[in-house]
Amino acid sequence: MCCKGFLKIMMFIFNGVIFLAGVAILGVGVWVVVDEDSLFSLVENVEGLPEEVFQLVYVGYVLIGVGAVLLIIGFLGCCGAIKESKCMLLTFFSIVLIIFIIEVAGGVVLFVFKDTVDELFNSIEDKVRKDIQSNYGKDDDMTSLWNATMEQFHCCGYKNYTDFQGSPFNTLNGGDIYPAQCCMQSRSTCNSNTAHQESVEGCFDKLVRTLEDNSLIIAGVAMGIAALEIAAMVVSMVLYCGIDKKSK
Repeated sequence: MCCKGFLKIMMFIFNGVIFLAGVAILGVGVWVVVDEDSLFSLVENVEGLPEEVFQLVYVGYVLIGVGAVLLIIGFLGCCGAIKESKCMLLTFFSIVLIIFIIEVAGGVVLFVFKDTVDELFNSIEDKVRKDIQSNYGKDDDMTSLWNATMEQFHCCGYKNYTDFQGSPFNTLNGGDIYPAQCCMQSRSTCNSNTAHQESVEGCFDKLVRTLEDNSLIIAGVAMGIAALEIAAMVVSMVLYCGIDKKSK
């Protein structure tokens, strides 16, 4: 009886955390969808990109969906444990099991098709560069998006400062002026010599390096989540079976 009470408390705490995480992820998803300055908006106006790239724009909707699912899971887990509802516990177990299977399948797919993902991102480089060279300094919305992104992530262009060569901004300023974000250490005008000396990282390379630098943390978090999901399924089944014994 004491063990069962402990499991119920742990189940409540665990699912309370899941519920709060769902609220946070749901909030981030809504922010990404509503915020026009989101990083993902950068690809919307680039012509000729592979269709797969536009799936990135819908990451906000994915976050909203994930947040909503976590809210439901947290609610079912908490209420199922406290009220000792077989229906809620079984539903909780089923949803967590499905999510666990999807996560494993997704991890296998990413590992198997890693080279394909790399090729996809490399294939859009020329198209993004052409868009920058055609519209940066002419299209206010696109220019503001790039400026905000470079300022926030301390990067320059998609790959480097040469992405801006021939752009309206570059041409209108004499052909040797680049965005100030490409010369972050210098207070003088950002020209090709200064930009070359500072060699500010491109935004794509900065994103890849950030992911690589935190790969161990990401892997650890993923393994921790998987362990918690397995533990949650085990506990929910223990409580489920305990209700059957209690009813007898």
